[in-house]
Amino acid sequence: QVQLVESGGGLVQAGGSLRLSCAASGTIFSVYTMGWYRQVPGKSRELVAQIMSDGSTNYADHVAGRFTLSGDNAKHAIYLQMNNLKPEDTDDYYCNLAHKLPNGSWDEFWGHGTQVTVSS
Repeated sequence: QVQLVESGGGLVQAGGSLRLSCAASGTIFSVYTMGWYRQVPGKSRELVAQIMSDGSTNYADHVAGRFTLSGDNAKHAIYLQMNNLKPEDTDDYYCNLAHKLPNGSWDEFWGHGTQVTVSS
């Protein structure tokens, strides 16, 4: 099993910054991804930013240039620096880890979520 512990959400004014952190523990296989998703009301969670075990990253279009995701492989931790926040960034953000099992299938885990509120 894998456990994910998130921190760093909060309330900030538009134009401000927040940093989300997520640390994973447990048995984690070498090929994995970690990322942050947001819960869009009435829809499934959508990707905000993702980092692969090889260090490559993906960003949603609406955060590219404002958010930066970094990772620490040794600690299985990721950090999302959120700059120039906008009211539309307000949402619950969830950390995700997916890893490739020895049998070739993938398993994934979610954190409990952290709330980000951006006031105008």
